[in-house]
Amino acid sequence: MAMLQFFIAVDVTVVNVALPSIGADFGVDGHSLTWVVVGYTITGGGLLMLGGRLGDMLGRRRILLLGTALFGAASLLAGLAPSFTVLVTARLLQGAGEAIALPAAMAVIVLMFPEGPPRSRALSVWAAVASCGLVLGFVVSGVITELLGWRWVFLVSVPFILVVLAAAVFLVPGERPAERTPLDVPGALLLTAAPLLFTLGVVEAGKGDGTLPWLPPLALAGAVAAGALFIRVERRSRNPLVPLRFFRNRPRVLANLATALLSAALSASFLLFTYYLQDRLDAGPLQAGLTMLPLAVSLITASMLVPRLLERWGARACVLAGIGFTTAAMIVIALVARVEATGPALIPAMVLIAAGMGFGIVGLQYVAVTGVTEDDAGIASGVQRAADQLGGSTGITLYVGVGFAPALTGTDPFLTASLLAIIGLATAAIIAWRISIPAEQTQEMLG
Repeated sequence: MAMLQFFIAVDVTVVNVALPSIGADFGVDGHSLTWVVVGYTITGGGLLMLGGRLGDMLGRRRILLLGTALFGAASLLAGLAPSFTVLVTARLLQGAGEAIALPAAMAVIVLMFPEGPPRSRALSVWAAVASCGLVLGFVVSGVITELLGWRWVFLVSVPFILVVLAAAVFLVPGERPAERTPLDVPGALLLTAAPLLFTLGVVEAGKGDGTLPWLPPLALAGAVAAGALFIRVERRSRNPLVPLRFFRNRPRVLANLATALLSAALSASFLLFTYYLQDRLDAGPLQAGLTMLPLAVSLITASMLVPRLLERWGARACVLAGIGFTTAAMIVIALVARVEATGPALIPAMVLIAAGMGFGIVGLQYVAVTGVTEDDAGIASGVQRAADQLGGSTGITLYVGVGFAPALTGTDPFLTASLLAIIGLATAAIIAWRISIPAEQTQEMLG
């Protein structure tokens, strides 16, 4: 399960350093390359809760094997993709595989290890592997792209996925499927369709070539319609993905809104680092990956320090600190690009981004699961993860997509993207300031 989690986490960040090489091979500009990143996170976030329900209904081992096989096959397709369209399709399928496999994998761990120290140790390994996968993705991408080519960024995981499939067959016990309940398939599809249509509208609008002038407004209108239909479907569904009672918990709702806005800036910053190092400074993939090593080290350090500070400062203070660190990082990125400084000048921004992720996201995760019960723990954690992934993909689409749009030629794309991210972070700070958690719930949450 940890091996599966590692490669799924790696695939979130591993493409960042490889993007310029992918664009050069397929003749695609940086504006359109956002699809390679957001395609994975949109389907992963949009179908996540449906994947969890499928595991409960059809059996976790069966769904685990299905999701893992889909993820492995999509990785193979991405590595062998003959065109950019096929590559984007493969990334969409990878995200679907993640959404199906990960909830089942976590449920397997929870059920196979008894409550207490054994389960705590198992979940600690799971979380540590996920963090390592995210941060190592940057460095691994540079090494593989430089030495083997960008296609091996995807192909390298295929043999390990085969090991996971074989091990799951022999080590994960079977179970009887639960009593079948209605699945909210329309809700899951609409939750996925809305950000996909939004991405399509922004990307096509940014091209500015006038070949399909009707497509951007049509796609954006479709995104709004899909969002409105999602709310309507959830109100009428017998078994909705997100029950209406979820929205009665004000701190939880505010935490997820702030999560989406903070993740938008964090995800955009990863691409800005890559584009500045490789496109602006002409650094090779290996040099870019090594230059981003301080980001990986800082993320690991932050993940160890933040839980201790969270108990002292409280969740809201940590969240506001994380938003402040991220805002400072976006200012540094804009200034570095403005004066065209060398790569090491980005290291302060990388450290600030790591602090922003450590303080902000961890603090918001605590708030998002405050006061949960056995009945809504899965929903609360699923919504929080979906807000993180969908917020990140929306940030890349809006901030980087608009900043690097060919239609805005003549403006500094790094400055535009950073300013948009700062506006989003200011909104996140206003939302986070309004989060209020009763003291007794805070103490219970922190143990």
